[in-house]
Amino acid sequence: MVWTLDPSERDAFLANEATKMLTSNNWVILEIASTRSSLDLLKAKQAYQARFKKSLEEDVAYHTKGDIRKLLVPLVSTFRYEGDEVNMTLAKSEAKLLHQKIAEKAYNDEDLIRILSTRSKAQLTATLNQYNNEFGNAINKDLKTDPKDEYLQLLRAAIKCLTYPEKYFAKVLRLAINKLGTDEGALTRVVTTRAEVDLQRIAEEYQRRNSIPLDRAIASDTSGDYQSILLALVGHED
Repeated sequence: MVWTLDPSERDAFLANEATKMLTSNNWVILEIASTRSSLDLLKAKQAYQARFKKSLEEDVAYHTKGDIRKLLVPLVSTFRYEGDEVNMTLAKSEAKLLHQKIAEKAYNDEDLIRILSTRSKAQLTATLNQYNNEFGNAINKDLKTDPKDEYLQLLRAAIKCLTYPEKYFAKVLRLAINKLGTDEGALTRVVTTRAEVDLQRIAEEYQRRNSIPLDRAIASDTSGDYQSILLALVGHED
């Protein structure tokens, strides 16, 4: 079904599936909120309201709780500035603030979530570069204190999605393809939603990290019409 929908309808459908009890998936919500442009996220939310007669925000809020709700609701509610302008003074002060909160293990601090959910992607990148330069560690390294904590996993994923989406998607694809029995949902989702956005960059990142071209990995793990559609979208040439 996701093959035939236009991008905003597709995102609305995927997000709705992700907020249902049986197909609940915080990662899909995070992905849509953090890797789409502001306008694309807005269109997805409009499509969601038209199709499901309620808002994406209220469904995300209803189907999550605690820190995960505290993170995901602002991420889906935002309309970020899309320009390239960067305020370096702000980047320095917010890098310090992030470092202070992480040192205190205040991972759910409202300022930390405010910075991640409202700053433009260019501004965030500058802040996180500043963090790395000043404190000698990438922020995601400092957020790896408990690898099994889902909130921290989502927090790290949000940072990756906002600043280096191809790295995030290359990992999702690796996990989908290397699973015992391919995770077709994840594979289909990434290939269809990124085909006209950054799939080429994702494929390059995938090959760099896994030493096998993405089309070859997909070809060896799928078959039939499903394989043909995926390979066409990836740009595979026979």
